[in-house]
Amino acid sequence: MHLDWTALGQVAAVSMGVTVAVVVVFAIGILGLAQVEAAREKDGGTHALGFAQAGLCFLTCAAVVAYGIYLIVPQFH
Repeated sequence: MHLDWTALGQVAAVSMGVTVAVVVVFAIGILGLAQVEAAREKDGGTHALGFAQAGLCFLTCAAVVAYGIYLIVPQFH
């Protein structure tokens, strides 16, 4: 049995990179929600930029998860 170590290393590196990227994007989304809460406590208003930031980040995370499921499930191809 022959194992292509280079390909295995590439898959591991890409997996680790995408995982870290998704976690960072999700954390930025949480930061956006924290900005909304801080604005609400400070002056009773809302912070539209925080909502937009959180929505965009969570939508990006959902898209990455959906793409991963698409790649795994052969019935979607």
